[in-house]
Order: sequence, then C-alpha cells, then structure tokens
Amino acid sequence: MWAGTLLPAGAQVIPPPMKQAPAGPKADVGAPVPTTAQESARSEDLITDTKVLRQIDSMRRANTSRLEEIQTELLTLKSTSADKRRERELVAELGTLRQVDSLRKARSRRYIDSLKVNAKGFPVAPHNDTLFYVYTRLGPFSPQERAQLTEEKIKRLEKAVFFSPDSLRIYPSEQSTDLMYGEQVLQSISENDALWHNVSRDSLARQHRQRIITAIQAYKQQNSLLNIAKEIGLTLLVLIVLFFTVKYIIAFFRWVSLKLVAKEGTWFRGIKFGNYEFFNEQRQLSAVLLLLTVLKWVVVLLAIYLVLPVVFSIFPGTQDIADTLLGYVFNPLKRIALAFWSYLPNLFTIVVIVTVFRYVLKAVYSIKEEIRAGNLTIDGFYPDWANPTYQIVRILVWAFALIVIFPYLPGSDSPVFQGVSVFLGFLLTFGSAGSLSNIVAGLVLTYMRAYKIGDRVKIGDVTGDIVEKTLLVTRIRTIKNEEITIPNSSVMSSYTTNYSTVAPTLGLIMHTGVTIGYDVPWPQVHQLLLAAAVDAEVLTEPAPFVLQTSLDDWYVAYELNFYTHAANRQAGIYSRIHQNIQDRFNEAGVEIMSPHYRAMRDGSQTTIPVSYLPKDYEAPKFRVENSEEGQTK
Repeated sequence: MWAGTLLPAGAQVIPPPMKQAPAGPKADVGAPVPTTAQESARSEDLITDTKVLRQIDSMRRANTSRLEEIQTELLTLKSTSADKRRERELVAELGTLRQVDSLRKARSRRYIDSLKVNAKGFPVAPHNDTLFYVYTRLGPFSPQERAQLTEEKIKRLEKAVFFSPDSLRIYPSEQSTDLMYGEQVLQSISENDALWHNVSRDSLARQHRQRIITAIQAYKQQNSLLNIAKEIGLTLLVLIVLFFTVKYIIAFFRWVSLKLVAKEGTWFRGIKFGNYEFFNEQRQLSAVLLLLTVLKWVVVLLAIYLVLPVVFSIFPGTQDIADTLLGYVFNPLKRIALAFWSYLPNLFTIVVIVTVFRYVLKAVYSIKEEIRAGNLTIDGFYPDWANPTYQIVRILVWAFALIVIFPYLPGSDSPVFQGVSVFLGFLLTFGSAGSLSNIVAGLVLTYMRAYKIGDRVKIGDVTGDIVEKTLLVTRIRTIKNEEITIPNSSVMSSYTTNYSTVAPTLGLIMHTGVTIGYDVPWPQVHQLLLAAAVDAEVLTEPAPFVLQTSLDDWYVAYELNFYTHAANRQAGIYSRIHQNIQDRFNEAGVEIMSPHYRAMRDGSQTTIPVSYLPKDYEAPKFRVENSEEGQTK
C-alpha cells in the first residue's frame, strides 16, 4: 500500500518555524517531565507520523535493494552473453521499479510537506531563542520532555566557566548518534529524528552541534564583565536622559500654565447655557489648569513607562520583562488597530445602509410636505394627517434600518450583547405599559381627527383651547390661563366636545336662558330677546331664534339661540349678550323672575333698576280697608 509514498534519499529539509511553547515548571534532569493532555495528544500525533515515515523508508530501502540485485544480475548476464530472454525480463523489471520509485518519491514528498504544515514540534529554546525542534519520542521520554531536558543541559553549559567548543563531540552508535560534552550526553539523535528531518543522523547531529555552540558563545559574550559594564553605563545614560526629559516636561507645562493665567480675561470668558452661567472666568481657568496638571503627570508617567522597557532590554536576562512591558502598551493598540481594520468593511456597509435610509426618509418628507401644503391630494387622507403619519413612518424606517444594521455592529453576536438587548427589551415592555397605552390612544385620536391645535374643546369637565397634542398627552389652556395636561388614554375613555369644528362654516349655536313670569306676553319676550342678540361676533344670517323650553310653576323658561364663528370667544359673547338682555327687559319694564319673587304687590318697590324708572315714579302705598266684621286688613 506504500508503493507510491517512499522518501527520496539524501534530501535536506529545514524544520518549519514553530511558536514558542509556553514556559512551564522545569523537571529534574533525567526524570520524565509531566505533560498536559493537549501536549500528550500532540506527542502521540508526532509518534504516529514518525511510524508512518519509518514504514515508508523501510519499503524504499527494500525497493533500492531489489534495484541493486537486478543491476548486479544484469552485469553478470552481459559479461557471459547468456540467457537473452532473462536479460530482457530483468531490463523490463528494472524500468518498472524505477518508474514506481519515481512516483513513490513524488508522493512521499507531498506527504512530508503535509506533515510539516500541521505538525507542531517542541522547541529547544534556552533563552526564548529557538535552536531546533524535537518531534519524536526516545525511550520513555516524550518529545516535550526531550526538548526540556536538552534545554536544561544547554543552560548548564552556558554557566560553565571554561567552556570549550572542541569538547562538544559527536559519537555515533548503532541505535543513535549522541551529542556529548565530556561525559554528559547533551542530546541523542535517533533514526526517527533523522527521518523526520529527512537527513542522516550524523548530518542532523552536526547541525545541532553548531547551533548549540553558537548559542552558548553568544550567551557568554553577552554576560561578560566588559559587556556588563557597557550595559550599566548605557543604563545610566538612559536614566540621565529620562531625568532631563521629565524635568523639561514639567518646565514646559509650568510655562503653559503661566501663559494661561496671563490670558485669564482674554481666552477665558466663562461658559453659559442659556441664562445659566455654568463656568465663570475663574472657574473656567481653574478647570483648564486642573486638566493641564493631569495631562502633565500622564505624560511624565508615560515617559517613565516607555523608558523602563529600554532599560530592561539592555540586559539579556531582563529582555523578557521589556517585551512584556512594551506588550502592555502596544499589544492593545495593535489589537485595536487590527480590530478597526477588520471592522472597516462592516463600517462601510453601515454607512451605505444609513445613507440609503436617509434618502428614503427625504423622499417621504417631500411627499409629506406636498400633502400638508395641499399640493398633493389623496382621497380619504387629510392634510393634518401628514405630520403624524410622517413621524410614524420615520420611526418604522429607522427601526427597520436598525434591524438591518444590527448584524454589522461590533459584538452583536456575543452572548453578553444579546443578553443586554433582551434585558432592555423586557424593561421597555414591562416598564412602559402605561406609556404604550397613551401612545396607542394618541395615534387613534390623531386619525379620529377629534380636535386640532387651537380648537375650543371640552374634555370631561375641562373646557379650553388645545395648545399641544403629542403621542402621550394633550394640553389644554382654559380661559383663566390654566394649562391642564390630560393623558391620551384618559381622553379616549372620556367624551370630547369640539366647539370649533363647524364654527367657521355652519357657525356655532350659542344659547342662553331667561325665565319670565306668566303676566308678560310671550311675543313681547321673544321680541326683547331677539333685540338683545346683537353683537359684533353674532351672525345675522342665520338669524337668532327663541325657544320656549318649559312652563314652570311661577315662570316660563325662554332660550335665546344665535350663531357665531368665534368659538374661542364664547365667554365674552355670553357676557355682552347677558348685558343686552338686562338692558332690553329693563327698558321695557319687564321683570326677570329668575327663579321667582315672593312679593305683595301693593306697596312693594319694583325690581327694575332706578335708572330705568320714570322720574316721577313712587312706590305704591299699602291700602287699608275695613271689613264687615270691623277688622283691619
């Protein structure tokens, strides 16, 4: 089954670059290092791949052995010139084997390349500088344990005072090639290691030896006394530069503060919101100086923080700290920049969506204005419906736009974002039940056209002019300039009387009543009431009219009705009409018996005002008569 996947002999393969394995606790030399479940699975995958490569290599060697046998037999046959048929068979078999071997080499190369893509070896990195990778198990040690043990041994050599590169030698044996320093085995390279790298054991050992020597020499050079002295001097220089940098930063901010104080009356004139002075000159200057002080210390701390990585990077042993400190600043900035760059397509999509919906709303707004102005007429759609309908359409359009935009918002697919959205939905649903009922009532009232701004109405027991109507409330101003706010749900549950609806066209019928005694003829009363229905706000056409509404015990109830277009000025009209009624009746000498008078007519002063009585009027005297029995009456 492995006929087409044999490895080509003598090929050189460079190990793939791998990420630095996370640092963990080091084990004692010579003891297996415990591994996590993930790392164990990773080691097992490497072992399985190595077994496959070994099987492929054994088949390649068998094929190569057969090729050598055929070539030897062909040389023998050619030298003896015997059995030509056998020679032709061997030549044919030789061609077949070479063709199969060629195909096997190509397939083997593809298989190894696929392993290099997915395989993750364990790095040998004494100081976070990877020297090489370990992919295979050796004896009881997993690949990770082998890498960690080799790393520990290299660190011990780095601390040796008299390290000699020539003492690091290669010792080949039957099972492995050992890389030794003195009596210590630094690393054992097996056939599996060489097979994974597709080189010989000796070649791989030489590569590892050279890399180890180079790393140890570089470490010793970095940690020499001369180099340490240079690093200390460089550190002092950096600290001196930092000192003067902080000093001049503080001096610069002090200079800016003095400039701002000198410009107190010029640059700082206070901040006002309407009539309220939020900041006067002094408070505004104090706020700016406080912000400047905060900015000064932020800059100083930032300068110190950025210098610390420079100081730590000078010494090889603290370079990790320098990278960590720089990472605290640059990694978030990098993530933000990458996140913003990745979000740009979604941002452009949102911009396009918002632009499209804005132009849709502009088109709807244009149609609304045409309907409101009366230029566009739609049967059954009144011009005063244009504004509220536009508001409803605008809310629906933006709600639909938000639904379309929502998947493109950052974090919209996160459980936290979705949970907050659901929570806000619950709050809106349960917390605005009353408001929603008012909103629905407001919409119904709008399309019922029960009233409009400026109409004189009576809602329940409240009478006045409509000054504002919203989706939530209706506001009424009474004739006493009292502004009353009524929830729309209350308006819907009550009756509404609109005095202004037909007043401009048919006219509003205003009416008032008066009671007159039975001793006055009703035609005279009608004539007097119609004569009193004269006012600038009272219409002559249709003409006023009088109704007799009841015949009571002591008087007759008359009702004067008249038309007016001024529905909002009823109080003044009633007052003037009542004055006219009093004048007309008094002039005619007719008493208004309302509700009624109890009086003995003989000797009683009339109820007509003195100004309307004749100048020679005298109240009648009581009459005294003697009865037949001689009693006084």
